[in-house]
Amino acid sequence: MTKDRGPREVSERGTSGERRGVEVRVRAPELLGRRWLNTGGAAVRLADLRGKVAVLDFWTFCCVNCLHVLDELRPLEREFADQLVLIGVHSPKFEHEADPVALEQAVERYAVHHPVLDDPELQTWGAYTARAWPTLVVIDPEGYVVGQFSGEGHSHGLEVLIRELLEEHRAKGTLRTGDGPYVAPEAPTTALRFPGKLAAVGDGSYLVSDTAHHQVVQLEADLETERARYGDGHLDSPHGVLVLPPDAARRLGYDALVADTVRHQVFSIRFSDGEIRVQAGTGEQLRERSGSGAALGQPLSTPWDLAWWIDRVVIAMAGTHQLWALHLAADPKDNSVAVLAGTSQEGLRDGDAHGAWLAQPSGLAASADGKKVWIADSETSALRSISLQDTGFRLDSYVGKGLFDFGHLDGPASEALLQHPLGVAELPDGSVAIADTYNGAIRRYDPAAGEVSTLATDLAEPSDLLVEDDPAGARLVVVESAAHRVVRVAIPVAAARVSGPALQTQRPVTRVTPGALRLSVDFVPPTGQKLDKRYGDPTQLTVSASPEGLLRNGAGAAQGLERTLELADDITEGVLHISVRAAACDGDPITGELPEHAACHVYQQDWGIPVSLVADGADRLELALRGTSAS
Repeated sequence: MTKDRGPREVSERGTSGERRGVEVRVRAPELLGRRWLNTGGAAVRLADLRGKVAVLDFWTFCCVNCLHVLDELRPLEREFADQLVLIGVHSPKFEHEADPVALEQAVERYAVHHPVLDDPELQTWGAYTARAWPTLVVIDPEGYVVGQFSGEGHSHGLEVLIRELLEEHRAKGTLRTGDGPYVAPEAPTTALRFPGKLAAVGDGSYLVSDTAHHQVVQLEADLETERARYGDGHLDSPHGVLVLPPDAARRLGYDALVADTVRHQVFSIRFSDGEIRVQAGTGEQLRERSGSGAALGQPLSTPWDLAWWIDRVVIAMAGTHQLWALHLAADPKDNSVAVLAGTSQEGLRDGDAHGAWLAQPSGLAASADGKKVWIADSETSALRSISLQDTGFRLDSYVGKGLFDFGHLDGPASEALLQHPLGVAELPDGSVAIADTYNGAIRRYDPAAGEVSTLATDLAEPSDLLVEDDPAGARLVVVESAAHRVVRVAIPVAAARVSGPALQTQRPVTRVTPGALRLSVDFVPPTGQKLDKRYGDPTQLTVSASPEGLLRNGAGAAQGLERTLELADDITEGVLHISVRAAACDGDPITGELPEHAACHVYQQDWGIPVSLVADGADRLELALRGTSAS
């Protein structure tokens, strides 16, 4: 689920300085980058943090798991306000994320209220040997690295470690309190603030998710005049909006649905009185990798968009890289959900829907003939679809090469490139318009010709679009998110053909030897927790590879955190896809003994490790799910 970026050499010690049980204290490297945000322009040095606990959050603003971590850190920011300093280190994946203005907007969009180091060249990323987005690094009040965690879901263990460090350094006299380096920027004001998605109401008006204002607004046909606002106090970060078909609206007693990415819920909206009701989700983020059953009792994970298809609501479940189906009943207690597509493994793999891979699906649009739902699969920069075949549901891809290939390149669909698209709509001629968000463009895929072209450029992060009929011809209504507005864009008679660069996320490659490769994952439960082995091994390791032939032996899922893989000797490079899961349970704080019904916590992480196979490569690959200097 998190994104791999530049693993350290496997023969080196991690930043915790711990290897094979030997503890070595390692000084935290200096914080270097292009500039600082949220500090009033001042640089932050490690010396400025001495006497406080510091947590570095390595993130990139495209990454849904990074957004989850931002939310996980907020309670810690409040609780330890005068003893803890959070530092965001923004290490971009996509070219657009390296743009300084785009980063400023992202810091505001996602309500980041701590200093952020702009690290476009990955200086600090490399110094701390980060492997994945997100990565958390803990530095003690004396300036030593004491922990490194990969992925999300570490808030409890992080809190435990912070309390231990505060107690230790209070006793040593090396702890200080007081204000940190954060300086709040001036808050701008616009009618809309980072709008996300839109839907046509049917009477000429449009429903728009006003994401940063935490509301849904109904705009008149001029796209500026407000008819109504919905969700004040109920919504947090709304994105996908869906106006129900008239017969469904009459049956259900409400008019529209909205997906809230921070509350992890789907709400209904009734236009007549503005009533907001929960239709799916508990309000807690889903920590498992699947779910089904009663919708009100099932946690969700960052539902990003919605579409009506086969009398169901399709949910783009960005947080688990899946599509879900929501069945709506007259009584919300009878609503139900089920996984429709995706294993939760992040990547681009077609075929049977339940075995396919997606990567942060963020835009949905049902085709006019009802045969498929078009998908903007943002992290693979891909246009995909789900359809119902005689053998079941199926995923297919039309544009996109994988997690780390992107660009602005038109031509044959097999070679064309997008950059983190968030929206999609079917045009009257059956072709598909794509909100190519990080390219600031509207792209067109022509299924008949198998070609991709460009309809419009110079837009500010277009995040959604739909077709509007007009006497003079069809037009597009586009959410221009970073410009805080909704605009109309004419569909040109002849689309342009852009030959921009073909780009890849720059990730240092791990050199490994062909043949046997010993894989191990370090996991140290937080104080007060232990692995519950009373009913078997509570850990699981899942391994696959691209291309599949790279891995001759060792693929699949099995218990344990170590495995010997056999790599091919006739393939020179590829990617190892590694997923790990561990369950640690609360035990007696003194004896560690587990009660019969101990509360358990799930830790999980995905990596995509690019490797090159060379004779002098390493024969071990060591990853850290949760490593500390006390491990």
